Amino acid sequence: MSKTLHSRNLHNNRYDFTALIKTNSQLEEFVKPNKYGDLSIDFANPQAVICLNKTLLAHFYGVLNWDIPNGYLCPPIPGRADYIHHIADLLASCNGGVIPKGKAIKGLDIGIGANGIYAIIGSRIYDWDFLGSDIEIESIQSVENIVNSNEILKEKIECKLQKNPENIFKGIIEKDDFYHFTLCNPPFHKSLKDAMDGNKRKVQNLTKQKTTKTSLNFGGKNNELWCKGGELTFIKNIIKESFEFKNNSLWFTTLVSKKENLPFIYKALEDIKAVDIKTINMSCGQKITRIIAWTFLNNKEQKNILKLNKTISNN
Repeated sequence: MSKTLHSRNLHNNRYDFTALIKTNSQLEEFVKPNKYGDLSIDFANPQAVICLNKTLLAHFYGVLNWDIPNGYLCPPIPGRADYIHHIADLLASCNGGVIPKGKAIKGLDIGIGANGIYAIIGSRIYDWDFLGSDIEIESIQSVENIVNSNEILKEKIECKLQKNPENIFKGIIEKDDFYHFTLCNPPFHKSLKDAMDGNKRKVQNLTKQKTTKTSLNFGGKNNELWCKGGELTFIKNIIKESFEFKNNSLWFTTLVSKKENLPFIYKALEDIKAVDIKTINMSCGQKITRIIAWTFLNNKEQKNILKLNKTISNN
């Protein structure tokens, strides 16, 4: 793996496929020497990627039973883990440089999907609790199945159906709820055609071959990949609603894939008078992205929030 990942990311080194096969023998059928003679898998093969994910979650995180329904998004675990580690650094910045751990810390994953990756990694690495929301009942049921199939995830991850697709926090956050962070990986594309064209480019980049195939062979339902207005519109909706729930979360965060969207995002945050805004750059191989984080609390208030959590472990 690329050395550009977060320093605490468990996936900084190249995959040790010999060790991984010992964890999950089913992976062996997908592992073959690449053109450099190194063991690898065909990352353009969704079945191979799903099997790799199952193996990584078992090998590194102790999650022995993980799967997703056919057609749903299969996420790259190293990049997802990076988001969680940067969230930990964000919380540490309010806690004397110490990462707060334990069930006293609660995160909200907007659009948890069918895979539950962010919540799984956050709960296993930092022992945080999570609520995941989604507009699809199938995604909620999938994550609940994963949680119920793994004793170590029970009582760590809960799910809640967002009944109104137009809403982000409304209908999810109750009046007296408090989260230390919210996170979101917004739909990237503006339309199904854009999503399919993007998938075709991804396949071509991985295989180095031209293709006319436009099916979503990497998985991903419509709401996982695209929405009207694309990433920018979705993020602006998050920002707008965050103002209404400014007392319900320490930090609001979202991934931003398109650099050209940043000026409009900063303007939206300025309009709602966010007190503190942070831009956290991330990279995984050739992919460059960033996290935008904002809060309505000043530095003193941020620190006091974490001091109130007497049960936090700082180990």
